[in-house]
Amino acid sequence: MPTNVNITSPAQFGAALREARRLRGLRLEDAAAGAGVGVRFLSELERGKPTSRLGETLRVASSLGLRVSIEDPDGQPHT
Repeated sequence: MPTNVNITSPAQFGAALREARRLRGLRLEDAAAGAGVGVRFLSELERGKPTSRLGETLRVASSLGLRVSIEDPDGQPHT
């Protein structure tokens, strides 16, 4: 998996999560339990289903050792 991935859709985000999970040798059930989310939620997330459950989505990424960041393409700081 590349170190930095430019995510532009829920499908790309889900694919990145799925790849990270598989690289760590985790079953869907184990990754869901480790993140404190349901298997169905994680499965749908990996398949790219848009969701407004941002807190759980970020918790999944964190539990897989991933960091989510927002970068301004112009490099300008935002306050």
